[in-house]
Amino acid sequence: MTDLEQRVLTQVRAIIGNEDQVIGRRGILIPLKKALINEADIRIVIDIVSDDPALAGHLLMRSNTAQSAGIISTKNRSIKDALIRLGQVNIYRYAFSFYLKERLDGLAEPYKKLIQGYWKLNELIAVDSIALLRQETEKDSGLKIDADEMQTLALFSVFGQVIALTAFAYLNSEQEKPVSLRVIKSLLDSHQQTLSIEAFESLGLDDDLRVEFMIAHNLQQTKNPDSAGLLLRRILSKRGLLINPL
Repeated sequence: MTDLEQRVLTQVRAIIGNEDQVIGRRGILIPLKKALINEADIRIVIDIVSDDPALAGHLLMRSNTAQSAGIISTKNRSIKDALIRLGQVNIYRYAFSFYLKERLDGLAEPYKKLIQGYWKLNELIAVDSIALLRQETEKDSGLKIDADEMQTLALFSVFGQVIALTAFAYLNSEQEKPVSLRVIKSLLDSHQQTLSIEAFESLGLDDDLRVEFMIAHNLQQTKNPDSAGLLLRRILSKRGLLINPL
């Protein structure tokens, strides 16, 4: 690693640990997280979510994805129904990804285009994961995997790249002389695992998500047949995206 790469890596890791810089608008996310941690009454959670109609609409849309794919039969017609079905963990994962995407849309070029490419890939992987889960359900394979857990995990498939590029964009915005994208590409290629795990830990995402991410990327093994990570591993392997190839 060159001196420049080492210096940039240190700076990027520091930014990753600062949720203000990575997420941006957190006026809803912070009280939502506190309410979920404290297991607040669902009415409190509904009030918090409803303060941002865009987030409420997003959660309703996400909650109906599994129904549209044929995995669950009942469609959620209200935000209350959606939040009750999603549960605390999935509500926060979806909300986090929503505000992260909002932050990404505000980045300058060329970072915005690059990260939007990764985000589109995330969405395609999420579609693939729900389709695969439906296939397994129709085969009566006995898998007991929550559709939203599957989808939220898939939305974090390339989390390390997304967060690192976001941090890199923020870093370059503060530099008089921008650092070449070749440098960040080199760091992503060689430190994807480290950057991914540090992002999960620094940004306060749940431990189960981090563990299943590790399983999905073949960095950790499990004997749990109902692991969403094991199912996602098949998709990531097919796309050539595993951090640790099979």
